[in-house]
Amino acid sequence: MNEPEKKLRLCIIQSIILLVTVLAIMGTLFCNNAFAEGSTEANTLDSNISTEKAGVMKFGLISAGIAFGLAAIGGGYAISHIGAAAMGAIAEKPQIAMQALIFVGLAEGVVVFGVIAAFIILGKV
Repeated sequence: MNEPEKKLRLCIIQSIILLVTVLAIMGTLFCNNAFAEGSTEANTLDSNISTEKAGVMKFGLISAGIAFGLAAIGGGYAISHIGAAAMGAIAEKPQIAMQALIFVGLAEGVVVFGVIAAFIILGKV
């Protein structure tokens, strides 16, 4: 393995270690009451929701998350490819910069539609 590959591998390993460390610290700081026993007042408030309504709400929240998540992933994928092509085209012909930005904006519209769909789903729940 040559020197640039070793540096890249070391950088990736350091990034993974840093990510795991940050997640562990955040989990320790912000989730300290995750396994704590709730008060009786909170239990009485939650008992007003029926089991059927809770099941419907569960699937509604999951579907809203999937709608937004897939739209964000699709929009990011589209922007990455369109943005790279647009930058290459602008480098060769600067006059088409506005047209390239329009195409990037159209790809960002996909994410907006995902957010709107998620809000519509949440409004129905």
